[in-house]
Amino acid sequence: MKPNRGLQVAVLGIGFLFLYIPIISLVVYSFNESQLVTVWSGFSLKWYAALWQDDELIDAAWLSLKVALMTAFASVLIGTWAGFVLARMGRFKGVTLFNGLISAPLVIPEVIQGISLLLLFVEMGKLFGWPSERGFFTIWIGHVMLCISYVAIIVQSRLRDLNPSLEEAGQDLGATPLRVFFSITLPIISQALIAGWLLSFTLSIDDVVTSAFLSGPGSTTLPLVVFSRVRLGLNPEMNALATLFISVVTAGVVIANHVMQSAERKRMALAI
Repeated sequence: MKPNRGLQVAVLGIGFLFLYIPIISLVVYSFNESQLVTVWSGFSLKWYAALWQDDELIDAAWLSLKVALMTAFASVLIGTWAGFVLARMGRFKGVTLFNGLISAPLVIPEVIQGISLLLLFVEMGKLFGWPSERGFFTIWIGHVMLCISYVAIIVQSRLRDLNPSLEEAGQDLGATPLRVFFSITLPIISQALIAGWLLSFTLSIDDVVTSAFLSGPGSTTLPLVVFSRVRLGLNPEMNALATLFISVVTAGVVIANHVMQSAERKRMALAI
């Protein structure tokens, strides 16, 4: 029995509408003149102008952006090596423990991770005087710990699908293992690295629980500011800021997709 194509299109359309109507409505109401975010009274850009006068939102957004960028790069760097070890090193002494440590942040509730890191930093501060206070650095460490696991699993899955004969051919031609990794393996798994980078960036900039435990005075991230304000009522300025973030993220996803497609076409051309 052939599936009903019309039904498939309808279900797919309903799914996309369910996902994107809230985002579209947020973007539309960011241009609303009224202070009531659910009542349309006319087109206006005043909330974008007011946004630049809101120092708390701007500072929080800038902090979240810096933390997310540093988290994404650090997670890809560390997670790539972790995924490479899991996929290429085989069975070694302690592999079960290593695999468990990499996978732990995926299954441990985030609130438990936040509490454990908070207690760790408090005790380290008492014993060594570092960190003297919670802020940017402690938030960054917590986010990296959370995101490494996702990158490692993505890279591990990509490496297991990679034909090992390509790396063996490079070694047969005299290349060192390090040269093989940077000249052959790394370009092939570049799409996985881009995906891991984007996922780490998204998880970091969207995190609330870990940031709530590891932030301190003067280091409040954007999700924490938004969460605290939403409890008192919706603010049109947050719609404007969210629209700007959506625009930047959409542009980043389009660029990343273009880069991955170009790399895939080049890889297929070389294979032919």
